[in-house]
Amino acid sequence: MSPHVGGSGDRPPVRVVIADDHPMFRFGLRSALSGADSIEVLGEAPDGEQLIALVERTQPDVVLTDLAMPGVDGAAATRRIRARWPGVRVLVLTMHEDDEAVFGALRAGAHGYLVKGAERDEIVRAVLAVATGDAVYGAAVARRIMAFFTGAQKDFSAQVFPDLTPREREVLDLMSAGCRNHEIARRLVLSEKTVRNHISTVLTKLQVPDRAAAIVKGRDAGLGRDHGSGL
Repeated sequence: MSPHVGGSGDRPPVRVVIADDHPMFRFGLRSALSGADSIEVLGEAPDGEQLIALVERTQPDVVLTDLAMPGVDGAAATRRIRARWPGVRVLVLTMHEDDEAVFGALRAGAHGYLVKGAERDEIVRAVLAVATGDAVYGAAVARRIMAFFTGAQKDFSAQVFPDLTPREREVLDLMSAGCRNHEIARRLVLSEKTVRNHISTVLTKLQVPDRAAAIVKGRDAGLGRDHGSGL
């Protein structure tokens, strides 16, 4: 394969940083990207915390990151990077292609998602595309996104929260929409005491300390979108 995929003429190269907890994978990825004259690799990080520090120090155009890393994972790092440096684009390159990983990364602010095993040319094209503002998804990821937005949201939330009963998912869904207890009780035709009991069970099953944390988890899973706020 040519080392000049996506050549950019006189334009400056796209400045990239890499994050992955496997040193040999980082080495191979850096070698592959450095072979493109349109890309400049600024540095590497083995985890999310060091990635954030690297972004602060180098101010890259694109972050290319794995998701499963020790400490701060790729999705959490993406969320923090996008909040602090909204101009930095994030491309996920990971072995995980399940719905929870895909949608968690996209909700965190990732602009693209590729699965490890992608060809070198595909990765280079994806880096250059997200740098110019495009969103890029591998074929398998694109199919999952299409399925999600053509009616699979409920199946997805059931997969993400398998320990919740259907009623508990309904309560979490309304919580995620901003509904307060009296509104949840009215919509589900329950007493407020029963709603409080359901919420307590939801917090326990989700292993979160409070209502706000449960709402964050619910919204990350796509809940709360189809209801008006009860606030």
